[in-house]
Amino acid sequence: MNIYSDERIVLTLDAGGTNFVFSAIQKGKAITREITKPSNAHNLDLCLETIKTGFEEIKAELTEEPVAISFAFPGPADYPNGIIGDLNNLPAFRGGVPLGGILENHFNLPVYINNDGDLYAYGEALGGILPEINAKLEASGSPKRYKNLVGLTLGTGFGAGIVRNKELFIGDNSTAAEVWLFSNQKSPGVNAEDIVSIRAVQRVYAKEAGIDYPNSLSPKDIFEIARGDKEGNREAALYAYRVMGTALGDTIANLLTFIDGIIVIGGGITGAAEFYMPAVFEEINSSYLPSDGNPLPRLVQKIYNLDDQQQSQGFYMDQSKELKIPGSPKLAVYDPVPRLGIATTKIGASKAISLGAYAYALSRI
Repeated sequence: MNIYSDERIVLTLDAGGTNFVFSAIQKGKAITREITKPSNAHNLDLCLETIKTGFEEIKAELTEEPVAISFAFPGPADYPNGIIGDLNNLPAFRGGVPLGGILENHFNLPVYINNDGDLYAYGEALGGILPEINAKLEASGSPKRYKNLVGLTLGTGFGAGIVRNKELFIGDNSTAAEVWLFSNQKSPGVNAEDIVSIRAVQRVYAKEAGIDYPNSLSPKDIFEIARGDKEGNREAALYAYRVMGTALGDTIANLLTFIDGIIVIGGGITGAAEFYMPAVFEEINSSYLPSDGNPLPRLVQKIYNLDDQQQSQGFYMDQSKELKIPGSPKLAVYDPVPRLGIATTKIGASKAISLGAYAYALSRI
């Protein structure tokens, strides 16, 4: 399936706690203006009416009929059945709301709802970083191809999605890839999101700088302090990103032990990658110290930073060699370097989520 050439139209929604943003997608691109409406998060009837009205207004702008509605919505939820559970940022949803069924009944269209982390990963796998990586491998003459991917989102929270062989993996309870609940080596008493998120950077900076938390400093402020472009405690800012990067690296290393695939990172913190990625790779490239005293690399695979030009060249280089098979004229091709890459999103998390919603609907119809 090539989502950039498919003529079918899908209605989609970016559901935030404050606003809902509606649009329609065809060939992997928005084909209507965006319509923004307040979420009315405290009133269920008004919230549901807002969702219906938003999709109706988008549908009215189309010259062709859409084939589905597909969008990300906060959890907890029974996503396959379109039922939303008790939400923190949309308090009107309590006790199980069959949002998918309500919209299917109203529009007479199939409705697909997923977690934003899942759709982010799916968008990157079908229309983002994964096809880009495979195209570069083909262009370089390498026979290597990648089919598996983990998408990580860094922002107000820490989310993820898993794609295996171009299929979205959500688990038996639609709760796969809840990476925010991972533990970590450095602070085993708290979950990963408590260290890998915007608020974590703000909190650690405040502690190291000796100021109150919370305060008026935004993530952008701390980023500019880290760069030396804004007055503040630069060492505290750099330390906050190192702490975050170490915890993120710990999570990524754990993920790669059982999901042997590409890692792509998106979300609001990715602009500060220069400050946290060194700590990520320091943790990934660390060693265990077994009882026999011989250091053991944390991962079997060699991990490349695909945002670094020199490392990227090594990743895309064909490192395979031919081995003679005794007693046979045939040759076996052997790649002695099991390798994976970590990349920052090129298309952005928001676009990837939209592409994921679009691709998921097309794959299910």
